[in-house]
Amino acid sequence: MQDRAVSELLRVAPVADDLARRFQEAGFSLALVGGSVRDALLGRLGNDLDFTTDARPQDVLKIMRPWADAVWDVGIAFGTVGAQKEARVGDTERSFQIEVTTYRSEAYDRTSRKPEVSYGDSIEDDLVRRDFTVNAMAVALPEKRFIDPHGGLKDLASRVLRTPGTPEESFSDDPLRMMRAARFAAQLDFEVAPEVVAAMKDMAGRIEIVSAERIRDELNKLILSPHPRKGLTLLVDTGIASSVLPELPALHLERDEHHRHKDVYEHTLIVLEQAMALEEDGPDLTLRLAALLHDIGKPRTRRFEKDGRVSFHHHEVVGAKMTKKRMTALKYSNELVKDVSRLVELHLRFHGYGTGEWTDSAVRRYVRDAGPLLSRLHKLTRSDCTTRNRRKAAALSRAYDGLEERIAQLQEKEELDSIRPDLDGNQIMETLGIKPGPEVGKAYKHLLELRLENGPMEHDEAVKALKEWWAAQQG
Repeated sequence: MQDRAVSELLRVAPVADDLARRFQEAGFSLALVGGSVRDALLGRLGNDLDFTTDARPQDVLKIMRPWADAVWDVGIAFGTVGAQKEARVGDTERSFQIEVTTYRSEAYDRTSRKPEVSYGDSIEDDLVRRDFTVNAMAVALPEKRFIDPHGGLKDLASRVLRTPGTPEESFSDDPLRMMRAARFAAQLDFEVAPEVVAAMKDMAGRIEIVSAERIRDELNKLILSPHPRKGLTLLVDTGIASSVLPELPALHLERDEHHRHKDVYEHTLIVLEQAMALEEDGPDLTLRLAALLHDIGKPRTRRFEKDGRVSFHHHEVVGAKMTKKRMTALKYSNELVKDVSRLVELHLRFHGYGTGEWTDSAVRRYVRDAGPLLSRLHKLTRSDCTTRNRRKAAALSRAYDGLEERIAQLQEKEELDSIRPDLDGNQIMETLGIKPGPEVGKAYKHLLELRLENGPMEHDEAVKALKEWWAAQQG
């Protein structure tokens, strides 16, 4: 693994060595550190490079500004200076994103949501305060001396996550590290050491001191990872999810004695994995969040019917409201909240399709209601079929194939992607001889309903329909 790391480091050596020499000339040390060393050892080092130094942030700025193509100091309060550097590696021009952080230690007090930062003077002190041993390795530059005081290389080879000190000390310093354990397990497909899991269970409540923004960002990384089930399961099993995403463990509904409904929690994780399998252009946060949250309305809507069945009437509507509330609390953007909530609200609509009984009007409304989310709605709806009954699964798949085919046919004939009335606002005002006002909006809405119900109309036909509607309004 060290041989692999050296070859990876040689690949970026022109950039790393050049920067290290500049720090050396200024009287400071520089080392590649943390995730960059871990990824180099795993043979997956990208263009994001993390360095640590004994230079204070203002000194780092002085060294970086003449060298980098761009420098930013948004993280300088935490001792971090960022930069971009274009450099030639072999035959290709590469763009490197670089962060240089002063040796530091940071800890939370019990009343603050932000870490207190203090700077250190040795790389050993810096490494001991890092989250996990696999992220507590460094390579001193330019001599390329490997520094691994906590056995990170051994843990990397064993694919296990441990903390440099005790997990309790590490999680007290920054409780977000408990979520990072779940995230790295999901990203790297590593196991979390038993003593770390035990500390996560004991200290789960401490996550509440962490800001919603930091929790959201960590959750996103976990959900977008190759193995999100692994991380989500760990968050649920340790009790951390009860604070950051309580709707997920709530899906562990008590099973009735006759097992008349499936395990909603397990179903949700399968839907997430099936949605991932349908992704076309890399991980899709909107789709994955919708898959994860699509059934969160079920616990609140569960009813045991007189005939012995279990129902969840309107769980999609309740779930959409719950999704909006949770995502807003986690400080997601308004646009993402709107999109994910809409997908949750629409995920059951297809089940009224049967074997193709929908009218063209119903198909148009399905497309209109989904809008730009139609492709994701297709994926979510298909993923939501987790039945082990092969015949039923095949029938659902065929039915959805049929719906998509009808949508394609209507799109070809009617430009469904941009459904709008056959007359625009100006034409409405000209036809009716009215000025801008509420009446124009009402007329527009009426023509839109006609468009959805009947498909496109010729201009004269639309004018006639508009005048008939207007006459009825006047009467």
